[in-house]
Amino acid sequence: MARDHRKLEAFHLADQLALAIYPLTARLPLSEKYGLQSQLRRAAISVATNIVEGCARESEPDYLRFLDIALGSSREVLYLISLTLRLKLLNAADASGALELGERVAGALVNLRKSYGRQ
Repeated sequence: MARDHRKLEAFHLADQLALAIYPLTARLPLSEKYGLQSQLRRAAISVATNIVEGCARESEPDYLRFLDIALGSSREVLYLISLTLRLKLLNAADASGALELGERVAGALVNLRKSYGRQ
């Protein structure tokens, strides 16, 4: 049974997060182009792509495994944003929207997993 990722709130939030991360990371110093900028972008994209890939899987365990990976990537995004703030590479005002969106994505993924009996 193929699932439609476009019907999931978690996917739409993850997509918004990926879109928000690009302009945010463009503010990082050029010296972070291959470091934090690249890592943050890859982690943000990973959230949405793992939801899409999981939805394409036939078995529920495979689907849930990809949701777990997406959740891990969403937590990675939150950590990396927090790191950029502590390193004073971004300011809190610039990062607050992405942090809030990252928390919403993680919450939506947790709730989606719970709907399948996964804590």
